[in-house]
Amino acid sequence: MMKKDGKIYVAGHRGMVGSAILRSLERNGYRNIITRTHSELDLTRQDQVEQFFAQEKPDYVFLAAAKVGGIIANSEALADFMYDNMILEMNVIHEAWKNNCEKLLFLGSSCIYPRMAPQPMKESCLLTSELEKTNEAYALAKISGLKYCEFLNRQYGTDYISCMPTNLYGPNDNYHPTHSHVLPALIRRFHEAKEQGLTEVTCWGTGSPLREFLYVDDLADGCVFLMNHYSGNETVNMGTGKELTIRELTELVAQVVGYKGEIRWDHSKPDGTPRKLLDVSKLEGLGFHYKTELPEGIRLTYEDFLNNPMRAER
Repeated sequence: MMKKDGKIYVAGHRGMVGSAILRSLERNGYRNIITRTHSELDLTRQDQVEQFFAQEKPDYVFLAAAKVGGIIANSEALADFMYDNMILEMNVIHEAWKNNCEKLLFLGSSCIYPRMAPQPMKESCLLTSELEKTNEAYALAKISGLKYCEFLNRQYGTDYISCMPTNLYGPNDNYHPTHSHVLPALIRRFHEAKEQGLTEVTCWGTGSPLREFLYVDDLADGCVFLMNHYSGNETVNMGTGKELTIRELTELVAQVVGYKGEIRWDHSKPDGTPRKLLDVSKLEGLGFHYKTELPEGIRLTYEDFLNNPMRAER
């Protein structure tokens, strides 16, 4: 169990996941929390990370910092996604170990699993076959991070754990028109179409891939739960165990936003992985279950979009 007065470092606290972890920690009575902005601490700079950990010596670390993006961003910046993510996670995990951090949680992504993994995907299917090419660079970096945690545990007896979230969405998401993930991108697209009075919206692909979505505050509660109730070398899937097609998601987002025009599909654009559903039996066996259903989560996310207009410019 994390001590209530223990010093907790949340890496990436300004992002969607990190800010949700901050909210969850505060809801659960943790107050000794330290953060740094990117301008204050560049996690890709080894010297800066060394100095930070030597000075602060946190007892617990939530490693939520990452370079993230959707299909376009991943395909256009393969080297950047691999380098930035691998460097920052190795710097943080290594310095946590050097400075005797009691426990660390590394946040990965469901894209670490093989493209054609048996569905729903169990934690044990990691590295059993080929990755999805559209996000291979990001996946390889995340696999390196979770394996480094495992190897530190095995070699030095640390208590460093990892969790693999499914597709996330919620407050403080990135709504960029080309560099965001599918759900926030749809929120922006349908909102702008409604505002401009457009009679139709064209979406990428066929709409047939199946996806699972988890509200980010449920993820954050799950992360705090794991830090208090789980130790082990194997990662833990974090999701809902439910899925829907991208077409169904698109129609749901349009309904929540209030867009009533026609939705068309550009079949010349890529779909990505055909299906991604996590097996969450391990997480549920530990005693954790998500709370927020998708329609309510999309409504809350759209409210966040409307209430924070500058976010749409990112």
